[in-house]
Amino acid sequence: MNYKKSKLLYYGSKLLIFIVSVFVLSLLVFYVSRLAPGDPLLSYYGERVEKMSVEEKNIAREKLGLNEPIYIQYGKWLKGAVQGDFGISYKYKQDVLEVISQRALNTLILGGIGYILIFLGALALGIICAWNEDKWIDKLLCKLGTFSCCIPEFWYSLLLILIFCVSLRWLPSSGAYSIGKSGDIGDRILHLILPMAVVLLNHPWYYGYMVRNKLLDETRADYVLLGKSKGQSKAKIMFAHCLRNIMPSYISLMAISVPHVIGGTYIAETVFAYPGLGTLSYESAKFADYNMLMVLCIMTGIVVIFFNMIGQIINERIDPRIRGMESLEGLEVSES
Repeated sequence: MNYKKSKLLYYGSKLLIFIVSVFVLSLLVFYVSRLAPGDPLLSYYGERVEKMSVEEKNIAREKLGLNEPIYIQYGKWLKGAVQGDFGISYKYKQDVLEVISQRALNTLILGGIGYILIFLGALALGIICAWNEDKWIDKLLCKLGTFSCCIPEFWYSLLLILIFCVSLRWLPSSGAYSIGKSGDIGDRILHLILPMAVVLLNHPWYYGYMVRNKLLDETRADYVLLGKSKGQSKAKIMFAHCLRNIMPSYISLMAISVPHVIGGTYIAETVFAYPGLGTLSYESAKFADYNMLMVLCIMTGIVVIFFNMIGQIINERIDPRIRGMESLEGLEVSES
């Protein structure tokens, strides 16, 4: 019974940390966004702001609730957010969640597919390099990976646009689909190729190199020598033992790398004007669209915090050494 209570306390503490982290994030984003340069009136009223008198601007700020102290503004925003009301977008004059829902699917397709391909590719690269340790293919892939990781995503984006859009004119340079072809899957795939290429060019090498090193550490362990002495094949040792043993670390790595992949996705969206949450985040920061920026930052923060916690929990569940330690702790608690 005490062991069950300890489990409840464990997950309860995780939930509490999650809630506190999201609250602190919302507080920081709210204050920093309002103290940063930028006039939300320009986002809401456009060029008409230049013709407004000081009195008219004050009335407009009062209408948007921007004249009150920041802590009062935050209190009102938090009260509305708890009730599901996140306000309207100053730029789009629509409910924030409605605007986000129109863009979220595009980011989910680009980031989700990219995330899966990155870690399948990284796993494959790591296995190939570890299998061919110190051979030409291992050295070539490691050098290519080092070179690739040093190049920022926006440079890749500009280079691909120059080659495939300007010079060859094979692929579109922006958007998620051509005008009037929102339902054309083939057209959407064409618009997805270059942003997806940018996401995939930068990330798999780094994680693949980590997989390679972890696999090589495992191949030098004592149990590998024992397996070889029993006549087990290299393939069986690599895939049945070494790869299995690094999976908890790899799953944890997949989880904590979510912010890295999200950042790359947002950059690709911005450069290619791909209508996703990345482009929306850039626009909301540029035009001081406070309500939109708040929700986007909190959504991204929730995803990052959640996956970090999930990675930690999964790692603790899978790793037999951690399970054994927890079983001993649970036994000690029950005996006490």
